[in-house]
Amino acid sequence: MSRTRAVPGGGLAVEVEPERLAGWFDRFAGRHGGITRTVAAAEHVRVEAADGTRAEVDVPFGPLADVGEWSGAALDGLVAHALVPRRVGLLLVRLGGHSVGIAVDGVVEVSTTDSRQVHGRNKAGGWSQQRFARRRDGQARVALRAAAADAVRVLAPRVDELAAVVLGGDRQALDVLRADRALAGVFAKAGERVLDVAEPRRAVLDEAARRARAVEVVVRRPV
Repeated sequence: MSRTRAVPGGGLAVEVEPERLAGWFDRFAGRHGGITRTVAAAEHVRVEAADGTRAEVDVPFGPLADVGEWSGAALDGLVAHALVPRRVGLLLVRLGGHSVGIAVDGVVEVSTTDSRQVHGRNKAGGWSQQRFARRRDGQARVALRAAAADAVRVLAPRVDELAAVVLGGDRQALDVLRADRALAGVFAKAGERVLDVAEPRRAVLDEAARRARAVEVVVRRPV
């Protein structure tokens, strides 16, 4: 089943597995009166339908080699690009845990997962709340140091082998790791996309590895 989410400015983003991408665009054409134009750049593809609806793709693992502008549908280059097997790094982080791995063509080959207790917020107020907040902050720092250490150990030595690093989890937690100079090379290969994932564990990492292959298509209807 395809995952969907609303996007800013109106529209819907759909995650499409590479093997289903050609069929997805065939169905898109059927629903919107056919495809009238395809514009493919190295990092972005735009498909325009007869009723004014657009389907846009930020090319995953770019750049795209087959670029140009065509009347009608011209998506063979994008589909072929999406189907290329790739080795990717995975870094999923939440305050309560993390999962780090390397996957090839959607299958995890190396991984580590850890969980740490980080208490929720205390609403009691006063001195008790301040003491609780300090304790929580300390737990969060310990959890994030553990996540950074595992990312350095698993991803950093092999970063040159990776087509990309796919992130997931909590953006604030990831930003803390992004500031770690030991992970500069890892984050240099990470895109802006952050997968929405549950508390990281091995099953979540396996799902993220499959989702990392997916092409996210943003569908925007005419205003």
